[in-house]
Amino acid sequence: MCGIAGYLLRNGGAREDVVRSMCAQIRHRGPDDEGVRIEGGCGIGMRRLSIIDLSTGHQPVSNEDESVWVVFNGEIYNYQELRADLIRRGHRFATNSDTETLVHLYEEKGAEGLALLRGMFAFCIWDSRKRKILLARDRFGKKPLYYAALPGGLYFASELKCLRVAGVPLEEDREALRLYFQFGYIPDPFTAFRAVRKLMPGCWLEYDMDATTDGPTRHGRYWRMPPFMPGAPERMGQAETCAQLRKGFDEAVRMRMIADVPLGAFLSGGIDSSLIVASMARQSSAPVKTFSIGFEEAAYNELEYAAMVARQYGTDHHEILVRPDSVDLIAKLAWHFDEPFADSSAIPTYVVSEFAARHVKVALSGDGGDEFFGGYGTLANVEKFQFLDRVPRALRKLAWWTASALPYSAYGKNRLRVIGAASALDRYFESNYTSYFLRKRMLRPDWMLPAGSAYLRQILPDCFPPDDNASQRPHHRTSGTDGDAMAQAQYFEAAANLTGDMLVKVDRASMAASLEVRCPMLDHEFAELAAAIPLSWKRRGGKGKRILLEALGDRLPPALLTRPKMGFGVPLDRWFRGPLRELTWDTLTGKRFLQRGIVEPGFVRYLLEEHASGRRGNQHQIYGLLMLELWRRNLEEPARAPEALAPCVALGK
Repeated sequence: MCGIAGYLLRNGGAREDVVRSMCAQIRHRGPDDEGVRIEGGCGIGMRRLSIIDLSTGHQPVSNEDESVWVVFNGEIYNYQELRADLIRRGHRFATNSDTETLVHLYEEKGAEGLALLRGMFAFCIWDSRKRKILLARDRFGKKPLYYAALPGGLYFASELKCLRVAGVPLEEDREALRLYFQFGYIPDPFTAFRAVRKLMPGCWLEYDMDATTDGPTRHGRYWRMPPFMPGAPERMGQAETCAQLRKGFDEAVRMRMIADVPLGAFLSGGIDSSLIVASMARQSSAPVKTFSIGFEEAAYNELEYAAMVARQYGTDHHEILVRPDSVDLIAKLAWHFDEPFADSSAIPTYVVSEFAARHVKVALSGDGGDEFFGGYGTLANVEKFQFLDRVPRALRKLAWWTASALPYSAYGKNRLRVIGAASALDRYFESNYTSYFLRKRMLRPDWMLPAGSAYLRQILPDCFPPDDNASQRPHHRTSGTDGDAMAQAQYFEAAANLTGDMLVKVDRASMAASLEVRCPMLDHEFAELAAAIPLSWKRRGGKGKRILLEALGDRLPPALLTRPKMGFGVPLDRWFRGPLRELTWDTLTGKRFLQRGIVEPGFVRYLLEEHASGRRGNQHQIYGLLMLELWRRNLEEPARAPEALAPCVALGK
């Protein structure tokens, strides 16, 4: 696992000191090693967290005649199979690393070779003969890759802070920030800056020094998440499907247990992480190292359930109650994320990563299970209110207008707006993300994302691209109903929300602690198997993961199968009434924030007062605004190296 950065200048003159400055910003991603290659207008560099081939895995890595070079962030789990085939084709290897596989595969197949990779990755290949670079990103976007195509050349990096020190212009992108106010994160391919974009998951681009255009000269997609079809043909019975799930799941776990350093697993006490640990224990000759954290507040403490799994499988279990310095921790996360990011579960993700990193360098996690098997409660309103699509549109409009006329504080207003939504899919977005009504009260008019934004019109049809099986897919629309809307909502969670929110959280929080996190359920072959399973097999009776538990539930303690789902969170509501109260009030009612002209000052004060009184929990809105302002303040200060940030988590029994 590494961090990468670099650039390709049309007029030559790449400088080693610039590349090293870019890499210094991401030392936390790779504290073990550093490497740079400068050749004419190309400068590429990396920071390395050594996981595989500790002795000869130094980067950048080249082919035999040093005409092709690569800097690589991630892991290729099938590299040994690819390596053997490339050797048979006459390629000579100088290392035992998965990184070297990429340069020889590129020589053999170019961008088409990406389809053969199984893993998580973001990398840059410099082809000196053709005077071009190739950027590529894994299928789900587990590893980040930012780029800026400027008139003078192309810049790229694992984190935005690298581009800042390289001098890339950082004029804010208001459209991206409007999306942030709705979703709590900035979705791909947008970033907070107009000049910078994220390379989309499953995509690649080439940049040619000699091309006349300013942007990428070629780009393409090598993989796309298959659609979730409500009426998918049931080609197999449930028993056969369960057998395939068990086989595919264990294979995905086994592949991610390959490492030359200590390896363990997060164990939250939930279904997904517990299944990962169970599979690891069944395939390991030594006790699995497991890591759990808990908070003093019972509602946020799952240590009891994690301990059940640890006892059943005899793991080398590490658990601890956490008393974090929440002020310093939030400031540290704001620096690491580089963009406003309102998912507060980044806090426990960082804390458990820092805890695990004291014992191991790699940890497996259960990310992906909820997205692929309908586990999130966010789908409940699609199911619960799908009958409303049979209610005359005029009556639903009346409910919407009534909700609009009521004071924001009125009880029942939110229920009316959900009832009045134009479609089942609109109800999903209105009830699970920051609602239109709240944004309209909180934001100045020019910061409002219009209802039915262009982003949603683009991303949802993109979820179901034209192909030869169009007749078997849901309609291309944002006003789907019943199973059609359920399929699109689940797809949005698996193809957009997973990349833009969940995987950003896991990557930044874990790499801030110099820990590599691997996600077996995000193996693309396992994901393709999950996508082909009918939605009716995944969700029944308002609950998800039914088919997953039928396949693997016998591996878990019975108490885990019946317990209610608990999100991986922190007592943020209490922190905003306690240790974070002064920070939030001073920040969000201060002149510096209010003079930016983004929010309505009176309503922000109302949100703070309402939360402080306990009348309503506004912690998510408060946290989102706080992270926005901390991000802006970081931009207004000189760029800092990560060493300037002190450890901020207090741990105690």
